Amino acid sequence: MNILITGGAGFIASHVADAYIADGHNVIIVDDLSGGYMENVNPKARFYQLDIRSDKLEDIFQKGKIDVVNHLAAQMDVRKSVADPKFDASVNVIGGLNLFECARKNGVKKIIFSSTGGAIYGEQDYFPADEEHPVRPLSPYGITKLCTEKYLFYYKAVYNIDHVILRYANVYGPRQNPHGEAGVVAIFCNKMLNNEKPFINGDGKQTRDYTYVGDVVKANLLALKHNSSSIYNIGTGIESDVNKLFQIIRSHLNSSCPEQHAPAKAGEQQRSVISYKKIEKELGWRPGVQLEDGLRMTAEYFKNKLSRQG
Repeated sequence: MNILITGGAGFIASHVADAYIADGHNVIIVDDLSGGYMENVNPKARFYQLDIRSDKLEDIFQKGKIDVVNHLAAQMDVRKSVADPKFDASVNVIGGLNLFECARKNGVKKIIFSSTGGAIYGEQDYFPADEEHPVRPLSPYGITKLCTEKYLFYYKAVYNIDHVILRYANVYGPRQNPHGEAGVVAIFCNKMLNNEKPFINGDGKQTRDYTYVGDVVKANLLALKHNSSSIYNIGTGIESDVNKLFQIIRSHLNSSCPEQHAPAKAGEQQRSVISYKKIEKELGWRPGVQLEDGLRMTAEYFKNKLSRQG
């Protein structure tokens, strides 16, 4: 198949692109390199440096004879969305609509969309949250993801374009961007290796569902073969707090970095964990990488990257 991947120079999307290429598909990547890196782009992919809001996007669809779109490009920093909700919406909603219109006009039959299981449910009524949990996002980022999901329902109802919506938990692993506010695992690894002081926000007891990127890739491979429109959570169903995360990473890196806390971030969600039982039942997916192992592999990646740079 000819598969267009948006954000394909980024963290998760570059791993998905690699897996699709290994599976024998033709991959076309669109990325504006605002958060991704050329070093992540598989040399077997066709690459276009382009913002998904651009009018030039349709040219790529016309040339590429696209069968499936896997949409991972996003403004994905929750705190940035709070600081600038208009920009967040312009990328995540208007950019998504531009992509979906190109797909509609050029006969695309399926869209796989990377949504959020961390931000879309808001403060949870029960733990872990399944796909039937009320959706009441507390950030503009979560709102734009939910809005995009609703547009996909529209494109299915009116134009019969199938969709698979994957609501990710907190994904971590090799290639995660260690700069900025998002991606605590990468930030901790990078700072410890560079003898800088990472800070834990608040008391560090806020929990998240940390899911290894390799498991996320497997879900994207299954989504490619799934023949009906569905929403699936992609997580482990296990809560881990930031203090535990810090301690495990510090151990893997043999770091003597002290555990230091900064003031809590206003409005930060306290607990977030999602159930994967639906996708396990329907597609046979379940997480395979334990947190200790995933953090060890991630720490090794950042350690090797630093040694190559040095």
